[in-house]
Amino acid sequence: MTPKARCIRIHHLLFIFGGTLTICSEMPHCEVVKRIGFFGYCNLTGIPFVQNNIKRLVLTENYISELNATSFPVLDSLYFLLVNAQKTEKLTIRNHSFRNLPKLIELDVSYNRMLILDPDALAGMSKLENLLLYYNRLNGSILENDYFKDLKSLEYVDLSSNEITYLKPHPIFYYLHNFHLLQLKHNQISRICEGDLLSFERKFFTVMDLSSNDLSRQDATDWKSCGKPFRNIGFNTLVLGENGLKVEQVESICNSLNGITMMQLKIRNHIMGPGFGHQNFKDPDNSTFAGMKNSNLQILDISKGSIFTLHPYTFANLSDLVLLNLAENKINRIDKDAFYGLLELQHLNLSGNLLGEIYESAFFGIPNVKIILLQQNHIGAIQYGTFQNLENLEFLDLSDNAIKTIAFYDYITYIKFIMLGSNKLRTVDSQSMNTAYLDMTQNNLENLGVLYKLSHSPTLQIIIMKHNRLSYCISDKTMNKSNSLRHLDLSDNMIQLVWEKPQCLDIFHDLPLLEILYLDNNHFILLPGGIFNGLSSLKNLSLSFNSLTFISPGTLPANLEVLDLSNNLLYSPSPDLFTSLHLLDIRRNNFYCDCSLVTFINWIQEEMNTTNATLVGSPNDFYCSFPPELAYELLYNITTDVCDEDLVLVPLKISLFLFTTTIISIFITSTIIYNHFRGAFFGLYKRLINLLLTAQKTGDTPDVYQYDAYLCYSKKDFQWVQSSLLENLDAHYCEKNLFHLCFEERDFVPGEDHIMNIRQAIWNSRKTICIVTKHFLKDGWCVEAFNCAHSRYFTDLKDVLIMVVVGTLSSFELKRYRPIRAFVQRSRYLKWPEDSQDVDWFLGNLSYKILQEQKVKDTDQQVANKPNALELKTVATIS
Repeated sequence: MTPKARCIRIHHLLFIFGGTLTICSEMPHCEVVKRIGFFGYCNLTGIPFVQNNIKRLVLTENYISELNATSFPVLDSLYFLLVNAQKTEKLTIRNHSFRNLPKLIELDVSYNRMLILDPDALAGMSKLENLLLYYNRLNGSILENDYFKDLKSLEYVDLSSNEITYLKPHPIFYYLHNFHLLQLKHNQISRICEGDLLSFERKFFTVMDLSSNDLSRQDATDWKSCGKPFRNIGFNTLVLGENGLKVEQVESICNSLNGITMMQLKIRNHIMGPGFGHQNFKDPDNSTFAGMKNSNLQILDISKGSIFTLHPYTFANLSDLVLLNLAENKINRIDKDAFYGLLELQHLNLSGNLLGEIYESAFFGIPNVKIILLQQNHIGAIQYGTFQNLENLEFLDLSDNAIKTIAFYDYITYIKFIMLGSNKLRTVDSQSMNTAYLDMTQNNLENLGVLYKLSHSPTLQIIIMKHNRLSYCISDKTMNKSNSLRHLDLSDNMIQLVWEKPQCLDIFHDLPLLEILYLDNNHFILLPGGIFNGLSSLKNLSLSFNSLTFISPGTLPANLEVLDLSNNLLYSPSPDLFTSLHLLDIRRNNFYCDCSLVTFINWIQEEMNTTNATLVGSPNDFYCSFPPELAYELLYNITTDVCDEDLVLVPLKISLFLFTTTIISIFITSTIIYNHFRGAFFGLYKRLINLLLTAQKTGDTPDVYQYDAYLCYSKKDFQWVQSSLLENLDAHYCEKNLFHLCFEERDFVPGEDHIMNIRQAIWNSRKTICIVTKHFLKDGWCVEAFNCAHSRYFTDLKDVLIMVVVGTLSSFELKRYRPIRAFVQRSRYLKWPEDSQDVDWFLGNLSYKILQEQKVKDTDQQVANKPNALELKTVATIS
């Protein structure tokens, strides 16, 4: 079997063991299912009866104390047998116990308190490949005797965690040609000398694990005196870690391995190096690994130690080394030429050390390195030009350090992957980031405007800036429209503060190649309109863990395929927003379950019943948050019949129709009746008013005025005044009338000055009624009488003037006359009705004004006295 095939075999074994553990953790109890017998934890003392077609038999954690030739029936199809972890004091396996299991491939008898094997206990298992014997308190005799003589197909033996103190395998191993995996970790082996492993000569071990033994007891001089214990043995991987090896012992072991072909040497958890602040142990130097010069070693793992300084030429003899793991030491200094001679090195792991600064000379001698891991150090400064000559470098991990500036990157031609997460960066001060992948997770970045600068790096395709403090946006650059950005992660920031200001609302407008955008946990409440304009290639958008309550139509990009809106506060989302999506995660939102959510609920229920569903999650992930009576009710179980308008609203529509029809009918009928009979209504109203006025007048004290009102009009209007007003108001015309009116034709003293008659009529009357017509406006005596009556407003502080407009006089015509203009600015006037039905109502209103005593307010007096008084009231006409 070739080394490559044996490596593949290891992965197969790990898969088998992992599958076994998974099955055991979820297996049925004490039964056979699909040709697998699950009889673990069944308190058995012997082998249960099973059918002969069974493939796997699990007997873990029982009380079986002995296996013999008659324990198992013939099971021709059994491939895997587990008799591990019995609860008895010991498990004894007698001769030929497995003779009836001819096809057994794997036998697990591990984790027993004490395992006792007869000489021919394993006889007859020619097909057995994997034998697990760990935690059984076995000693070196298990390999020294010929227990494995019939195991011609044996490949893997696990003897870890036993009590083996020496290695002297039986010559039978010469003939086990497939044997290539030996697990001996956690034993007590303290010494291996030349000749002890004679039976392993000319074998090639994929893995021999001697970790966690006592090899540190064999000091450097012992190793020298023991010769070469691994002579003529080939290794893919030799594991010597956790043995407490010092530099001198490692040097002796490497010398003993001189000329041994080996791909990988693992010496993890060593004590090489003094650590920080100590000088008790030496650091490795150019002689430590000199013995491996001819071993073609490709992988060296000396992680988890105390190495403090990497001295010059430490690895100079390992010219074939491809991977060097120095992680989790105490390395604080890298001398010049520390990696000299490693021309083939491609992977260098220096993570988890104490490096505080990196100098230009640190990586001399490794021109072909592709991966350098420097995470979890204390790096605060990197000298310019440090990575300049590493032209093949593809992956540089500087995360979890104390870097504040990346100006050193100006001297780098191109590195495909740059990891700068968990540092102290506040800005991007490099002129150009020549990389395809840039990770600046968990730094102190606050300015979202750095994206504008980064867009000018033509090779940059992926930017990770999550877990920063992005809260404002200022930039002296614009977005480069020729950028190559395809993946952008801005999660766990405060971009809501940026867009509230508002700033950088065009941040995504010129990213035509962007396919993936993460904006999780940015405290968004509402997305600005058009914020995603320009993202013509966007396929995947994540907005989870925000506070979005609503998404406007047209906000999401048209070509979007995957959308994550989980853990928001969406109350009533519209399914129309998601019609073009292939995958939608909208779990754990604050759905408000009322009739406005019916469309969404129906869509959810349809999606849950579809095999090719768009929604992510199970029905239990979609539930109501409001109203309280429906809290945590699953949307999948909600019935929406009560929200069917065609059924629920029919009674309401009928009631509304009848009510509206009745109201309209009553209104129309009332309007018709009023239009035709309003005169009669006014007549009844007038009679009531007359009765009230008569009773009031009877009880009053004698009036100080001679007349109730002076009627001022143009002589050309006398006939109309007489028929319309005098006959309906003056008591001399009709005994039913209440008022004693004064008018020129009857009450003026003949021969006396006309103006004196007018003034006496005004001052001897309670009110003055001016009948304003076109003739009135042309009659100077009428205008003079109007002016005189208006003057009582200022002398008696009473509003005694009543103006009645008759005919078609406009406001403009009235305001042409100064006295009338002053009056209409201050008081309302009456207009003679055009419809005869309204005459009685008008006469009643006029009667009320004659009797009404209206005092002048101080504010009105002050305004009236001002020569340029402002208009305080709008003229209102009463008809």
